Amino acid sequence: MDLDLDSLRRQLLDEGRRLRAELAEEQIETPEPMTYGSQAAAASQVFDQNRQQALRERAQRELVQVEAALARLDAGTYGICQSCGKPIDPARLEVLPWAQFDLDCQRRRRG
Repeated sequence: MDLDLDSLRRQLLDEGRRLRAELAEEQIETPEPMTYGSQAAAASQVFDQNRQQALRERAQRELVQVEAALARLDAGTYGICQSCGKPIDPARLEVLPWAQFDLDCQRRRRG
């Protein structure tokens, strides 16, 4: 299976735009003043803030990975595992176009 680099570049550019828009929209709300009996509401608000922050951090990490993949495309090193130097399976790149590692190296990194 050959890589369609133009299609993958479009996917990466589209994903980068989507992530930038998500990060631009995402505003973490400041907590409201506490009143007597509002502990449940405060706890819910803190939970929502933590969730929003986690989603924002995930989007930032993913954007860095997308931009790095675009740089690898420009450098001619796209699709090469950053750990072992072997080609990354094209099916993996179609699912996760910003993948930096082949499956074996990715498993070792998580293990």
